[in-house]
Order: sequence, then C-alpha cells, then structure tokens
Amino acid sequence: MNKVVICGVDTSTLPRLTHEQTNALLTRVQFEHDTRARDELIEANLRLVLSVLQRFAHRQGSSDDMFQVGCVGLIKAIDNFDTRIGVRFSTYAVPMIIGEIRRYLRDNNPLRVSRSLRDLAYKALLAREELIAEGNENPRIDDIARKLEVTPEEIGAALDAVQTPLSLHEPLHREDGDELRLMDSIPDGDEEALHSDLALSIAMDRLAERERTILNMRYLLGHTQMEVAAEIGISQAQVSRLEKTALHRLRRHVE
Repeated sequence: MNKVVICGVDTSTLPRLTHEQTNALLTRVQFEHDTRARDELIEANLRLVLSVLQRFAHRQGSSDDMFQVGCVGLIKAIDNFDTRIGVRFSTYAVPMIIGEIRRYLRDNNPLRVSRSLRDLAYKALLAREELIAEGNENPRIDDIARKLEVTPEEIGAALDAVQTPLSLHEPLHREDGDELRLMDSIPDGDEEALHSDLALSIAMDRLAERERTILNMRYLLGHTQMEVAAEIGISQAQVSRLEKTALHRLRRHVE
C-alpha cells in the first residue's frame, strides 16, 4: 500500500521525521554545515517532492526527470532555509520544488519562446507561490503584476507563452471505440482559419523582438509609424524599413 518506485527509490522505505526532528537537522545544516544532517533531510523529504509532482501529472514529460529536477529544488530549499524565519520547512520548500519543475518544463517547451517572456513567466510563477505562502490562497494576475511591478497584460502574455501546446489531434473523449478529437470540435469552415492563425502565430515568434513590437503596434494597436518611432526611440525611416523587412519575413514563413 502507498508504495511508489521512482528513479529507483522505493518511497515506502523512506524515513519520516517529526517537525522537531526536521528543525534540529535544519539547525545543524545552517549553523554547523553538517553534510550528514543534510543527507538525512533530503532522504526524508523525497515524499514531499513526489507529492508536488502530482500537480504536474497532466504535463507531458518524463516523471523520473521531473522528480530529479524537483529534488534539485528540495536541495536548494534545504541549503537556503533559515530556521529563524518562523515557518514550517515544507511551506518554504514546496514553492522551490514547484519552481524548479516549472523551469524545467518551460525550458523544454517544444515551442520557441523568447528568453524575456520565459524569465517573466518563471518570476510570475514564483511570485504566485510566494503570495500563497503569505496567505493569499488564490492570487489573481493583478496581484502578481503588482508584486513584480509590471502590467497584468505582460503577465498574461508571458504565462500564455509557456503553456504546453495541445495537438489538434488530441483525444477529448472516447466511447464505444469512437474517439472525439480537438479538431472534431471545430465548426465547419473554421478549420482553414485556425490553421492560418496558428501559422501566423508561429511566424511571429520567429521574428526579432523589435520587429514583433513594431507589427503589433502598427497592426494591432493602430499606431502610426511616427508614433511607433517615438515610443521605441528610433526614427520614422527606421520604423518603415524594419516594418517592411518584418512583413517580408512574415510572408515567407507563412508561405
């Protein structure tokens, strides 16, 4: 019962520590740099890593790999925990473990996402866990944006960018041998438009960040070239040249 074997570890054989025992070992690690106490803490908290891993059961990827990455987060938590802050170790460790797993999933996302977006998404996920630890059980994007001093739109775009893509052929439902795919749920006549939107989105991701900014400001926000030039600090002639280049590259990628 309750036996899980992952990365060669049989969790049913792992030791259990009381709150007092955990604090005593953490004190030895913090003040005496006791490596034996550190090893005991790692072994006794592998179940904590496994419990966090359940949150990512729906994500694609190797469970063994994610478990090992979670263990890195656990080790970082042990090495950086301060026994004087007055919180339980698990409260501090869980966000660290989640952060490491999410960073791994983000860096192994099959879609190419700019470094700035990935970094902002990672900071947003860490900020969310910190807000939860502080007592905000369900942080909103506005709360995270205020904590990071950015706009809610920037947070939303960053989090959307690091989501795991869903195949159009992903099964949504199976019954009596029949399979309903995501593609089957698209109304007739919309499929071609959907493919065009996907192709355009992928092509936009391949542009340089400044090119994407110019096209978004020109064609989504309706700014003039002079307004774009004033906003990003270049001349109107440079905006015109970059816009033409970006449109040419965009057409080439879509075609």
